[in-house]
Amino acid sequence: MEQHTQNTGNLAGALKGQDAPEALSTGEFPVQPAGRLTPREKRWIMYDVGNSAFVLLSTAVVPIYADSLLEAAGQDNIVSTWGYAQTVASLVIALLMPILGSIADVQGMKIKFFLGFFLTGVVMCLGMSLPLGWLAFLIVYVLATIGLNGSLTFYDSMLIDTTSNERMDKVSSHGYAWGYVGSTIPFIVCIAVIFVGPSLLGLDTATCTRISFLITAVWWVAFTVPLLRSYRQVHYRTTADHTAEAVRGTFRELAATFRRIAHDRSLLLFMIAFFFYIDAVNTVISMSTSYGTQLGIDSTQLVIALLVTQFVAFPCAILYGRLAGRFGAKRMIVIAVIAYLGIVMFAAFFLKTAVEFWILAILVGMFQGGIQALSRSYYGKIIPKDHANEYYGFYDIFGKTASVLGTFLVATTTAVTGNASAGVLSIAVLLAAALVLLLVQKDPTAR
Repeated sequence: MEQHTQNTGNLAGALKGQDAPEALSTGEFPVQPAGRLTPREKRWIMYDVGNSAFVLLSTAVVPIYADSLLEAAGQDNIVSTWGYAQTVASLVIALLMPILGSIADVQGMKIKFFLGFFLTGVVMCLGMSLPLGWLAFLIVYVLATIGLNGSLTFYDSMLIDTTSNERMDKVSSHGYAWGYVGSTIPFIVCIAVIFVGPSLLGLDTATCTRISFLITAVWWVAFTVPLLRSYRQVHYRTTADHTAEAVRGTFRELAATFRRIAHDRSLLLFMIAFFFYIDAVNTVISMSTSYGTQLGIDSTQLVIALLVTQFVAFPCAILYGRLAGRFGAKRMIVIAVIAYLGIVMFAAFFLKTAVEFWILAILVGMFQGGIQALSRSYYGKIIPKDHANEYYGFYDIFGKTASVLGTFLVATTTAVTGNASAGVLSIAVLLAAALVLLLVQKDPTAR
């Protein structure tokens, strides 16, 4: 397959009417470190606003609703059941993304795969609004999560087509920041429906909760349309027959990419470190509400605390992007890993009451967006642009397989010991391993 980046004339045509920065002769974007966000960058960021509504609902409301369905069916361990559901969703994405990502690196394919996974997520989100039993609900939820995470793999790789290396930290951080604060709007509406709906509308709480899934799906779609209408793939591979040649060459390209990663010591060390630390981040996000529920913390307190997390995360994510511009993304990632070690220890040893859950939520909000955003942008800087989807596919193997390990570890440890705190504590080992690897890794972006 021929590696290709559009020349100046073709790139100008691809960007025409999209309000993007003019392309340099290399196919990159000009350096504008202090400039405002361009319309093209804003449209990319809007998908973070859209999908984050589902992420927030999945963290704060879905586990509580699933718990009610489990209790009605005589099941009593929400942490392990929820953990296994998250594990299945993560494993499917980890297996699919490198293969699909290799095909999506071909010109015009990235947006098609993004659209397919996005629609899967939205349709399944709508399906969650049906009156289902606990097992059927979890299956539909797993499919919705697969759709979400699949779309995010292609969305993350769109970052390199949206902005320059010098602006990646800023744009990625703004994506997470606006995703956090933007998702609170539909979330507040959903919470109002759930808590006020029964008295005003005469509906039971379960029905009002299912209405919240419909509201979330509509929001998700509304903030995805601008990206669908404006996105243009700048970096890609070309083939004589795009689809047929891409499919035939997928495994050959995957093998070549794996060899390149294995021989790039700096990239390999970062990916292994990422495997460990993002495991902790994703597990804390996905298991926090179910963990709090099992500790007996009131569901209202859990929901409000997680809402506060979103507002704390907004300025902190933007601040992290600015600090990365001054001190470097790698250094800020290391700081966040150290902070998460403290957060996990606090959750394992001290989290017993609603007040302590509020403290945990604020601490997570301070570092969650920063470490996610800078990981996405830092990775985009150190990989070949014309193989971005393929590399982001491996990024997802490391990220989603880590999610499999983390949720499975917490679920299994909790089930075996009967103590949810023991499962949470095990995450500290993974963070310590990540910290060692990051300290050993040589930063290829260091000036």
